[in-house]
Amino acid sequence: MPTPEFALEHDAWGKLVLVLPDGTRYAGVDPIRAFPLSDPRRSVSIVDAHGQERVWIDRLDDLPDRVRNALEAELGQRHFLPIVRRVVRLTGYVEPIECEAETDRGTVTFTIKAEEDVRRLPDGRVLISDSNAVRYLISDVAALDAHSRRLMSRYA
Repeated sequence: MPTPEFALEHDAWGKLVLVLPDGTRYAGVDPIRAFPLSDPRRSVSIVDAHGQERVWIDRLDDLPDRVRNALEAELGQRHFLPIVRRVVRLTGYVEPIECEAETDRGTVTFTIKAEEDVRRLPDGRVLISDSNAVRYLISDVAALDAHSRRLMSRYA
């Protein structure tokens, strides 16, 4: 499928605007990844304020730099997913467990309500959902330091 032609800009109120080649403008659009964890560089839909798809993008890398950068910035705000670099401590042996971790966004403390809130993904990554529905990603458990691996061994 050919890469669609379009532009993205922000209006005076900060809303994202999709501009099609024929000049049609859709204010308040949202980019949505079809597979935000397993394939974040592919399959992105831009939907209008009513939820109707206006543009489908097979691969972000096929877009012109200016459009791709604007789209990636929007997607980055929408898909907040701190990356865990180090697990400092886990409190307790029975859920709920408090976890202190160093992430790419700084040091955080969050609560793991149940073992089911820690999901092992097929490629070695681990996705943790805390008690406030904030998600954290461990990109590679094997790459963590020994202390972090020991703490996460019951989950990963």
